[in-house]
Amino acid sequence: MQSAARPQAADRPDVADRPADNVPLGIALMIGATVLLTLSNAFSKHLVAHYPVGEVMFLRSSIAFGLVCAFMLPATGLSVFRTAKPGAHVARGLSQAISQTLTVLALGLMPLAGVTAIGFSAPLFAAVVAILWHKEASDPVRWAVLVVGFLGVLVVTNPGADSLQVGALFALGNAVMYGTVTVAVRGMAKTERPGTLLIWQMAVMTAAHAALLAFGFRWPSLPDAALFGLLGASNVGAQYLWTRALSAAPATAVSPFYYLMLVWGMALGYLAFGEVPNLHLVVGGVIVVAAGALLLWHETWTRRGRSPLGLPGRAVGRAMHRWATALRRKPATR
Repeated sequence: MQSAARPQAADRPDVADRPADNVPLGIALMIGATVLLTLSNAFSKHLVAHYPVGEVMFLRSSIAFGLVCAFMLPATGLSVFRTAKPGAHVARGLSQAISQTLTVLALGLMPLAGVTAIGFSAPLFAAVVAILWHKEASDPVRWAVLVVGFLGVLVVTNPGADSLQVGALFALGNAVMYGTVTVAVRGMAKTERPGTLLIWQMAVMTAAHAALLAFGFRWPSLPDAALFGLLGASNVGAQYLWTRALSAAPATAVSPFYYLMLVWGMALGYLAFGEVPNLHLVVGGVIVVAAGALLLWHETWTRRGRSPLGLPGRAVGRAMHRWATALRRKPATR
């Protein structure tokens, strides 16, 4: 794969004046994002049981987009929409619209924690696409982690003698879509402002979900209207905290805390919907989380030119070379 030249700081917004990494803040923001994402899924699960899925998706996106505009546009104006990659933003927004719709469909048919656990396989699909599509180098360790991760997904879905659950298929579709487009549009955060990423995503998702209103709409009751408002607020809040977390600290420092969503999903699923986690969910969820964490750990060290043990491979090699050279030059002693 041909690599593009690294953009200069002058061409990258907010790079020159970007503050130093703040890992504790980034971790706190990521944990907050996982809490809001779980709440958003719980609100969606409740509402999709009583309203058409298109209505739930449109109100979720449109309320979030309205909140983003209300808070962002007074400070930035329309300049926040300025970008050199409108096509990439549209692709990202459409993929998110499809991904979130599949998630809500799955939530209507599966336990909250089960949908969350299957969603954790998105990085595994992203890695496969990177290998097959972008021809990225791979190794036995990477393939072994991917195989184990997909086995964990099978344990979570628990396909019986009859067939795979329809809800699990929707959840898997979400993971495939999210992982695939993550690879296709990765790197946008390096050249685009966080506000630009957020407002484009919300705008495109709102337009895409508006088309789903053709499948039905029912005026919500007052309590449910309040839930729709909370759904939109939690959705945009989670996206904002997620973006801030990745801006405050390296992804390798904050991404592992994303897996706390499984804990929140199990707890909220039990408290709000009476969903008791079964053995397949717990074991499979642990396998998928472990595979995702190992994949992140392995690729982090690999990209840094280090050995699987975390030792600086190149530095060790240079040290060994210097040591051997010194031994050859050292005069023999009697």
